[in-house]
Amino acid sequence: MLSRPSKPAIKADRGIGQDLLDTLKAHSHHCVGMAANMIGELKNIIAIQDGDDYVLMYNPVITKKSIPYQTEEGCLSVRGVHACTRYELIEVEYKDSRFKRRTQRFAGFTAQIIQHEIDHLHGVLI
Repeated sequence: MLSRPSKPAIKADRGIGQDLLDTLKAHSHHCVGMAANMIGELKNIIAIQDGDDYVLMYNPVITKKSIPYQTEEGCLSVRGVHACTRYELIEVEYKDSRFKRRTQRFAGFTAQIIQHEIDHLHGVLI
C-alpha cells in the first residue's frame, strides 16, 4: 500500500483526514507526521505536527523549494534511518480542513516533515 501513489482527496474524504489527524495525535510521543496511506487510505492527505499545532493538508503540492541539504530520516513504516535530500525552504499549496485553498511557506524541520509525508503520497519510501 505504501509504495502505491495516492489519489486526489475530495470534500467527502474529510472523515479520512480527521482519522489521520486523530491517529497522529495519538502517536505524537514518537511521530510528527503521517500520510493517509499509512492508515490504509490511498488519498492525498497529510497531517503534521508544527510545534504545538497540528496541520491537516488535502492535496498538498510543493510549488517552490530552495536550499537543498543532505540528512537522514527515520519512518514508522521503514526500519532504520536512511539518507535523503531535503530543502530548507518550501512553499506548499493545499486545501485546509474546510477545503479552502491555501499557500504557505515552511522552513526547517517542519518543511522536512512535509516533504517526507508528500513523498509517501507519491509512493516513495526513504
